[in-house]
Amino acid sequence: MNSLPVLQSFPPVANENARILILGSMPGARSLEDRQYYAHPRNAFWRLMGDLIQASGTMDYPARLRQLQAHRIALWDVLKSCQRSGSLDTAIVAESIQVNDFESLFNRCPKIERIVFNGQKAELLFKRRVLPGLRSSLGDIECIRLPSTSPAHAAMSFEQKKAAWRQALKLKQTGS
Repeated sequence: MNSLPVLQSFPPVANENARILILGSMPGARSLEDRQYYAHPRNAFWRLMGDLIQASGTMDYPARLRQLQAHRIALWDVLKSCQRSGSLDTAIVAESIQVNDFESLFNRCPKIERIVFNGQKAELLFKRRVLPGLRSSLGDIECIRLPSTSPAHAAMSFEQKKAAWRQALKLKQTGS
């Protein structure tokens, strides 16, 4: 038996009008400690959201979440719980994985038309661990993997990531 503690993710940030669902794999150590999605200061998520939908990391956390919801964006993680040493997805103990209840989320948020994965691991976990167990059809829900906003993913510049995220979220380019 593994001696690592069981980590618990957060509830979804979603309302019935959500049309885009952004999925991560599991909150990192800093996020779990602060009880906030993407709390690590070097994670580019809130910087991207600041540029794309004015949900900047300089705003208080509840205001950022309201801004996501105002843009019909839901936020969640694929995993409900797991064991992991540190914050890296590669350290997740496969045998410890419990996925979130997506059937309930899709019932509660029937307008979701696009799932955006924040990185490869989120997509892989969803396709392997969630899709086979879904009773309802995802129908016409589009699935898009995006470059991870994690500081561990440094293969792309911030501007390249922003362009990919803007396209996937189908957001018009502004002066930023």
